[in-house]
Amino acid sequence: MNEIKEFAAQIRANVEKVIVGKGETVDALITALLCEGHVLLEDVPGVGKTMLARALAISLGADFRRIQCTPDLLPSDITGVSVFNQESRQFQFLPGPAFTNILLADEINRATPRTQSALLECMGERQVTVDGQTRPLLRPFLVLATQNPIEFEGTFPLPEAQLDRFLFKVRLGYLTAEDESTMLRNLGGRHPIEALSSVVDAETVPRLAEQIWTVHVDDTLRHYVVALVQATRTHADLLLGASPRGSLALFRAAQARAAMAGRSYVLPDDVQAVVLLALPHRCIVRPESALRGRTAEDIVANILEATPLDLGTVKV
Repeated sequence: MNEIKEFAAQIRANVEKVIVGKGETVDALITALLCEGHVLLEDVPGVGKTMLARALAISLGADFRRIQCTPDLLPSDITGVSVFNQESRQFQFLPGPAFTNILLADEINRATPRTQSALLECMGERQVTVDGQTRPLLRPFLVLATQNPIEFEGTFPLPEAQLDRFLFKVRLGYLTAEDESTMLRNLGGRHPIEALSSVVDAETVPRLAEQIWTVHVDDTLRHYVVALVQATRTHADLLLGASPRGSLALFRAAQARAAMAGRSYVLPDDVQAVVLLALPHRCIVRPESALRGRTAEDIVANILEATPLDLGTVKV
């Protein structure tokens, strides 16, 4: 797993030339990339969501496209459209932004449900069907979607089926005073992203992703993952718990975290490190519990604390 460890370290170091003080968030994106999953970045404007996506794409040497989601955005604006070619007298398919390696869907909750659903096939099956013809997308293919959690006017909340397609939901948060001072110092000349260059080859990602499946997971840890997910389905404050896709996300992400650390086996810390990224957005809080100030993140954190693990039976 040393190749994966080196791969992650190179990307992390390169992205942190632009994004200061967000090592855990960068690791979450690298984990999603190795899991061939997708990430929902939810935070207030100006914390670096778009810049993070650009820095990751440049570090990979990958093709990058950005969609600014608005209410008048059409599904064909994402997937592509067939147009009639006057010279050949045939219809010609013009690929949309989805045919890329990293797709940034900015303010995804401003797109209509019809347009949001155009991303479902892209994210779930990594393909696009237009005019009855199915076309595969590139590999790697990573959707980074952003949304503002405090502005709801003119937005269309993502349905549960769409949220469940995201491996992680990540919040960047504000910088500490020290990190913000470092950011201002780094911006004294030209923007650091202008000098950023690729450090790894995006074409190696599919091969590294296959290696993730070989990371050993002890039966005790597998039962631990299932217990955590099952607990979300029986919790009194949750109307809807995490899906089986949530179990797979937690399992796969723990394997990726272990590989990024250079290990061929998963530790409990690997599972616990990704629980709050993989499960809360898949849960729905009961209205009466939400009125009491309960959030999915708080509830999953309590479940994590209350779910026991017999460390004595874990074999590595």
